[in-house]
Amino acid sequence: MNCRIVDMRNKEVISVKDGTRLGCISDVEVDTCTAQLMAIVIFGRLKLLGILGREEDIIIRWCDIEVIGEDTILVNFEPPRTRRKKTHNWRSFLNG
Repeated sequence: MNCRIVDMRNKEVISVKDGTRLGCISDVEVDTCTAQLMAIVIFGRLKLLGILGREEDIIIRWCDIEVIGEDTILVNFEPPRTRRKKTHNWRSFLNG
């Protein structure tokens, strides 16, 4: 199957390790000396509608791509764990 970089932008990227949907390809990294595709890039998700910027971009090396299908790309990649801030319960705060 032949695939152009433009066609890859519409494909969803799924991790085969845990089935997580990572997003769609936003960019690629190319080694200009060897003319080889080195990695695919998925832009980080927006924080608060983009007001607070974006999360970190996900960069997946070309060797970690398992299958490129018609609609999806399966990758051998484990997304980084995001730490969630501990939320405070106002009732427990007010009650002591």
